[in-house]
Amino acid sequence: MVENSRTYNLEARLISFAVQVLEISEMLPRTFAGNHISGQIIRSGTSPALNYGEAQAAESTKDFIHKMGIVLKELRETSISLRIIIQKPLVANIDEVQKCLNECNELIAIFATSIKTAKAKSIKKQ
Repeated sequence: MVENSRTYNLEARLISFAVQVLEISEMLPRTFAGNHISGQIIRSGTSPALNYGEAQAAESTKDFIHKMGIVLKELRETSISLRIIIQKPLVANIDEVQKCLNECNELIAIFATSIKTAKAKSIKKQ
């Protein structure tokens, strides 16, 4: 039951993160740069929740690790986009973007650790 609760909490966090990203994309200016970053961040920022759902139905440990790796890759891409938004700055409310970046960094740490653990367990099984 604890594992299911953890899974649900992580899934809920990823969904909330995707919503935060969508809200930030709506704050971006309708300029060439704003539209470009908006498209990028929508794709990379919503992908982790969707790919995490796929990882939960993985067909093998190798498949699970692969799908979790995609989640991590997309989170890292989103982190860079958020940092670009802050550094430029492309929005007036930088605090909201910083909060989203902080959550992104926490999720990156969680998924990096999860992948490392899954790989270690996979090696032990062999």
